[in-house]
Amino acid sequence: MTTSEIEAIAGGYHGDAFRILGPHSVKAKNGVDRWEVRAFVPQAKSASVVTGRTTTPMLRKHRDGFFAALLDGDPASYELELKLFDGTVTHFEDPYRFPPILSDFDLHLFAEGTNYEAYHMMGAHLAVVENIAGVRFAVWAPNAISVFVTGDFNEWDTRRNPMRKRTAGVWELFLPGLADGATYKYFVRSQFQGYEQLKSDPYGFGSEIPPKSASVVRDLSTYTWQDAEWMKSRAERHWLREPISTYEVHLESWMRHPDGQPLTYREMSVKLVGYVKRMGFTHIELLPMMEHPYSGSWGYQITGYFAPTARFGPPTDFMYFVDHCHQNGIGVIVDWVPAHFPKDAHGLAYFDGTNLYEHADPRMGEHRDWGTLIFNYGRNEVREFLISNALFWLKEYHIDGLRVDAVASMLYLDYSREHGQWISNRYGGNENLEAIDLLRRFNELAHEVPGAMTIAEESTAFPGVSKPVYLNGLGFTMKWNMGWMHDMLDYFEKDPVHRKYQHGNITFSLLYAFTENFVLPISHDEVVHGKGSLLNKMPGDGWQKFANLRAFLTYMMGHPGKKLLFMGCEIGQWEEWRHTGTVAWELLQWDPHKKLQRLVQDLNSFYREHPALYEVDFHYSGFEWIDFHDGQNSVIAFLRKAEDPAKSLLFCCNFTPVVRYNYEFGVSEPGFYHELLNSDSEQYGGSNVGNRGGVQSQPAQHHGKAHSISVTLPPLAVVIFEKQ
Repeated sequence: MTTSEIEAIAGGYHGDAFRILGPHSVKAKNGVDRWEVRAFVPQAKSASVVTGRTTTPMLRKHRDGFFAALLDGDPASYELELKLFDGTVTHFEDPYRFPPILSDFDLHLFAEGTNYEAYHMMGAHLAVVENIAGVRFAVWAPNAISVFVTGDFNEWDTRRNPMRKRTAGVWELFLPGLADGATYKYFVRSQFQGYEQLKSDPYGFGSEIPPKSASVVRDLSTYTWQDAEWMKSRAERHWLREPISTYEVHLESWMRHPDGQPLTYREMSVKLVGYVKRMGFTHIELLPMMEHPYSGSWGYQITGYFAPTARFGPPTDFMYFVDHCHQNGIGVIVDWVPAHFPKDAHGLAYFDGTNLYEHADPRMGEHRDWGTLIFNYGRNEVREFLISNALFWLKEYHIDGLRVDAVASMLYLDYSREHGQWISNRYGGNENLEAIDLLRRFNELAHEVPGAMTIAEESTAFPGVSKPVYLNGLGFTMKWNMGWMHDMLDYFEKDPVHRKYQHGNITFSLLYAFTENFVLPISHDEVVHGKGSLLNKMPGDGWQKFANLRAFLTYMMGHPGKKLLFMGCEIGQWEEWRHTGTVAWELLQWDPHKKLQRLVQDLNSFYREHPALYEVDFHYSGFEWIDFHDGQNSVIAFLRKAEDPAKSLLFCCNFTPVVRYNYEFGVSEPGFYHELLNSDSEQYGGSNVGNRGGVQSQPAQHHGKAHSISVTLPPLAVVIFEKQ
């Protein structure tokens, strides 16, 4: 121990603090081995070493609070006694007397990028070392000259608790006496350009409520799950053949208290879960609820990948929310964002003074449109971070599915880039090979979790997004059908008099409907940024707007693919979504909105009761056109088929405000065709034009069928028939 090293400890730039601090064997002048205990405690006026009943005063070796004391024997365990400047006396265990905690094997796997549950190793964890309780910390910062744990427990002094550097660029420290709820950050001092910054824990399980940004020690093992029955049944289910009707929710703006404050996780466990259950949805999909500093990002710019946002309560309260969903038979899907992350100083950006998590080349490492950074998918530790994060939510929080955001931006190196702003892969193409490899490995491991599913938001024609990896696909369970969404909204926004010129929009999706396992999404992206609400997209007067929306939602329920609807659309909200506002629940005092809500409720119930709408969603045998040629009248008809042919449903759609009497459709079998649901029913706010319960077939050939039925098509409506 030299004077310069003591200066380095006091200055906070010594790279190997454990070589200086704590107990060390030293040679006395007489050749006898003695032990010297050294401590850097700038908060102390004086310090002593307490071993058993013996108290040995320490000598101040540096004005800033470096103390040392010589002991005759090996102090296997001891305490430091400090007299503070205000006269109080405190005792604590010396963190620098404890051995390394992480095993060499853990570090090897981490560097190799194969520790896919790295969250057990990294971050802050309650631990007992040598019968002393405390918290062990671990962070990856290979280009740091020194890293410190700092927080309320040390008055945010960035010099007091330097960490031990291990292999693989991992720094660790055990701080005795800390417990659940302690706030902390890492103070990272880089080897390069004098960079130093307080950083939140990339693997932190908790965080402060924004705008505060410290990480919080959280013990997740304290929660006792009550959803064993759901988890067991989930593992046995084949989701591709199950009904999936998803209610997409932004937690902060779904409902608020009168003072404008959002509901807590536990309040949402009652109100949101109760509402979703009454409405008949099978799943809730949450916009990202991981910690994010800026509410205006809707959660898509994440700084705390392992921490549920503290805006609505602690992590165990979010566990309670998920648990309560499962106990009520509702699955939980969360949006996961491996495509990019924000530049906030306390986050992942430039973590150790280098481009650690992000790609160094801005042509691959920056989304200029979004002002965010792109992960370096070719780096072992980064891939491991992302895959561990995905598995963390599936395993530790019992999340049922991950909807992966912005997959297209991951797949293509030239995504939203002009010529000269991107570089090709090693084969000269525009595919991001490292990102593709990451997504495939992620999907392989995610599907090892019993009953878990993954869903891609992917807006291009990239082949095999929802095909298994062993068939050279990306391995997702399902993919959002963005083409269907754009075509449908483009069609329904047109005045009915012009729809005959857009007839291809309503039929084109069936040319590719079975090339992927599709979800039909009417998401938050379609009702924001000046696009207008779903109701306001519809043309015509007030009555026609509601009629168009009823027809659209009923037609959507019949189209092959799983369903997703964003909050507020189910009640006919007039204004587009604002993340600072709330769903306009006051509209339910008016009949048109209340009756639209009832239609959505009945559609969900109808969907779950009829296997024809979900059993064969992803194969052409589950769908048959009856007639798609009548563009002049904007009429189409089709069959949805279950595995049992007797359970088929006939959808007859009229997308003009004209009642069409005696309209004939071909049917294969003779009999009475019962009218099961009519979107023009008075109970849904319609004009109550219909078929008085059903129609009898006639032995007249039509549409290539041996029989036909003559029906009344209500205006701007969909009618569903089933042969009795």
